Amino acid sequence: MLGSIRIGHAQDEEGLTGCTVFLPPEGTVGAVEVRGGAPGTRETALLGPTFTASGPNAILLSGGSAFGLAAASGVAEYLEKRGEGFPTPGGPVPIVSAAVIFDLDFGDPKARPDAAMGLEACEKAIVDDEREGNIGVGMGATVGNVLGRVNSTKSGFGLYRFMGGDFRLDVAAVANAFGEVVDAAGKIIAGVRKDGKYVSAEKTLVTMSGIAPGCPGMSTTLVVIATNGKFDCTEATRIAMQGQNGIARAIRPSHTRFDGDTVFVLATGEVDAPQDAVETLAAMGAAEAIRSAVIRTQAAGGLPAARDILSE
Repeated sequence: MLGSIRIGHAQDEEGLTGCTVFLPPEGTVGAVEVRGGAPGTRETALLGPTFTASGPNAILLSGGSAFGLAAASGVAEYLEKRGEGFPTPGGPVPIVSAAVIFDLDFGDPKARPDAAMGLEACEKAIVDDEREGNIGVGMGATVGNVLGRVNSTKSGFGLYRFMGGDFRLDVAAVANAFGEVVDAAGKIIAGVRKDGKYVSAEKTLVTMSGIAPGCPGMSTTLVVIATNGKFDCTEATRIAMQGQNGIARAIRPSHTRFDGDTVFVLATGEVDAPQDAVETLAAMGAAEAIRSAVIRTQAAGGLPAARDILSE
């Protein structure tokens, strides 16, 4: 991510799950926008413009569904040892905002990110980590879950980067969607598979008589938008809203009752930047990071990746 934000991955390559942490510098402004009917989150309300904390000490994206929120305890332990957190009479209390994806039925359902994995991700965190695909929270991600996991496509963790003068905006995404991922022209690049080919998730959803067993809760796309621009919490929240629009550009359908789509924003406040242009970049960047998440991923867990299907 940005040179002042460290990113760390930890994963269980046999259990096919993992987590990814973002460690911003002190003074970073945070914001969040949650859509969809099935979010799994921790300390997201604190990132609203009416709350006391101006930003998180860390953002965690984790597999393991609600169980994966336990990894945030390891992140909090890491921060507490370094004296980082919201000041209180009893000492600093780390603000760790987190969101999870559902991957329990992909690898080993008992392999879940825990406090030890969250701590490991922090200890491995570095600046400008450019790894994508089957890494961290992306280990258990799939897309096109309308007909169940067995008919989906392997997905992962993706990045998008923009630089213009002194301004910088980076976007990270893990795509674990109920729907399919499409390119800018609307062509399916990863999604529901039937007879070795992609079929429209939207058409499948509206024409079938019922939801396939195991579909509920199997989804959620998570995005982190990081910028060195100067924004307050209200302005950063608008950027997060546009990030959700980016999810809608790349995923069809998006924000369903089976998704818990969550977009975080981290603004480090180093340079002035025009609000409207950054909002536009946020939408563009979220869509491109999602597309990169499926293109950069390799087959795993018995599921093919987009590169396998598109090359046929």
